[in-house]
Amino acid sequence: MLYVLAVLVAAMLFGTTGTAQALGPEGTTPLSVGVTRILFGGVAVAAVAFPVAARRARRAPAPRPGLTPRAWALMALTGLALAVYQPLFFLGTAQNGVAAGTVVALGSAPILAGVAEWLLTRRRPTATWFAATALATTGVVVLGAAGGGEAGTDPAGLAGSIGAGASFAAIAVAQRRLLDDGWDPFLLVGAMGAGAGVLALGAAFFVDLSWLADPAGLAVALWLGLATIAAAYTLFTWGLSGLTAATAATLTLGEPLTATVLGVVVLGERLPLPALVGLGVLAAGLALLAWGSRAPRDPEPFAVEG
Repeated sequence: MLYVLAVLVAAMLFGTTGTAQALGPEGTTPLSVGVTRILFGGVAVAAVAFPVAARRARRAPAPRPGLTPRAWALMALTGLALAVYQPLFFLGTAQNGVAAGTVVALGSAPILAGVAEWLLTRRRPTATWFAATALATTGVVVLGAAGGGEAGTDPAGLAGSIGAGASFAAIAVAQRRLLDDGWDPFLLVGAMGAGAGVLALGAAFFVDLSWLADPAGLAVALWLGLATIAAAYTLFTWGLSGLTAATAATLTLGEPLTATVLGVVVLGERLPLPALVGLGVLAAGLALLAWGSRAPRDPEPFAVEG
């Protein structure tokens, strides 16, 4: 159950991103905020996670898995996926509207993770996982529809949203494979943060970061980096060590639930009745999945095919 709570807390931290950005100073753009978030967060998570992994290795020495080409590729994939998630997500919301873009991105991630894990491990999702994922995804769709706004069907925007969902699914599936190989979760999240940070550093030269001179802007950047990247992904990766990739990806649908609640409480937004229904359905799906994952090592919401 602790693994479930860790991923849910990570999802709650992810869900503060929109509110934090809304409270930032003028001059911020989605791309500049995204680059800063990954740059600050990547450096922070690498600075913390690598020493923790080293101490854990000294305290409990165990045979280390070999740094094979497969391990290198999977670690590089997590860093790349973290770096490209943000621009792909904002491409989808810019082209097709926030509601539609968010629904496609967040709703596709657990489905893509489940399918990928099924293909890689030949473990078939059980009825509990299907029911919980269907409930949670339905809740996200209802929330998105209740948000209003014009939702288009621009192919580039749709590709961006699905690409964002695939990026998050790739992180979950790749890290789960590395954890299965015996890699320490803190080492993995440090490698992911370092890789994404290097990519963000290259992009930082092409965006306007003058808003960081404003104390409010710096505070937003630090929160986004330290809380929504460093702390959130550390919790997510540690929680993933006791869950399947598909289960962890579905639990992160707590992100839109958190974002919606913060929008009401902090930003003074009003929720129509359909949105309240969507919140309830989403919460029910997460509760069902948490109940089905209450064993210490997630009784695998997947059944091995015969």
